[in-house]
Amino acid sequence: MGLSDAIQRRWYQSAPTSVVLRGLSRVYGGAMRWRRERYMQGRTPGVRLPVPVIVVGNITAGGTGKTPLTIALVEALRERGWHPGVVSRGYGGQRRVPELLNDTPDPQEVGDEPCLIRGRTGALVAVGRERPEAAQLLVEAGVDVVIADDGLQHYRLLRDVEICVIDGTRRFGNGWLLPAGPLREPVERLQSVDFRVCNGGVVRHGEVPMRLLGDTAHALMGPVAPLALSSLVGRTVHAVAAIGNPSRFFESLRVQRIDVIEHPFPDHHAFSARDLDFGDKLPVLMTAKDAVKCMYFPRRNWYSVPVRAELPDAFFAELNERLRLVQPRVRASHS
Repeated sequence: MGLSDAIQRRWYQSAPTSVVLRGLSRVYGGAMRWRRERYMQGRTPGVRLPVPVIVVGNITAGGTGKTPLTIALVEALRERGWHPGVVSRGYGGQRRVPELLNDTPDPQEVGDEPCLIRGRTGALVAVGRERPEAAQLLVEAGVDVVIADDGLQHYRLLRDVEICVIDGTRRFGNGWLLPAGPLREPVERLQSVDFRVCNGGVVRHGEVPMRLLGDTAHALMGPVAPLALSSLVGRTVHAVAAIGNPSRFFESLRVQRIDVIEHPFPDHHAFSARDLDFGDKLPVLMTAKDAVKCMYFPRRNWYSVPVRAELPDAFFAELNERLRLVQPRVRASHS
């Protein structure tokens, strides 16, 4: 579900003033602690796969850059000899049972993010409300490491490596848990994750820096050569974003000196052609996540702006080493 601009501004610019919201936050926090403790203590059983599991997530509501990082992980692990697969909840999709995505998945059926990951990497991707069951499909298909996209709070799938992505600009807002603030879990949760990846902004001690780079636009109606964003300097464009933090996309265009008319939509919005009919012939630039839904009714002036995540080689080397160390233990414990 998308978060309104008004709510996000309140979360990231001021402390909650409502006594009711603060009370609900405390109730939510208690429920989250109880649930996590049950899994950590083994009172609620989790599912162990016979391959290492990496969970990519965050502790705040809204977008932080998890999907670009997941794509970068797939590519980096593949270069190091692994055969990674990705499991996703498939938010925005209609499917209820676990399934492997084919080569031409429908985002209305399986969600936009799984379609983007599948299209960008060619890796095996499984979706399902029950992540362990969906991940098992990947194992049966020959995957030797599973990456769970947006699964930090889904403890039923036992994990070997946790990666928390932090918005380096907005950080943790007013510091309150939902619904008074943006936090899904307390900030102290960061002490237990294996890696803290900081997307943009100021990188703090112990965090891995990540930058999202996007300098070309790809026409949805082709074949047309990619368009360098530098060719749009000084020009006005419509910018469309149905992601957790649309302002990040808009700002990424402005820093490249493009005049932006903003069109934010709720996260995972199911687009129709009418949504993008702005009554003129200006170029329409959208995120790659939105493009996978709009490619079914493209127009000549619509463009996708894909981004790639840039992280230090040392991060991928350390992750690879950890996976090599846990792989024998994971196999032994499962057998």
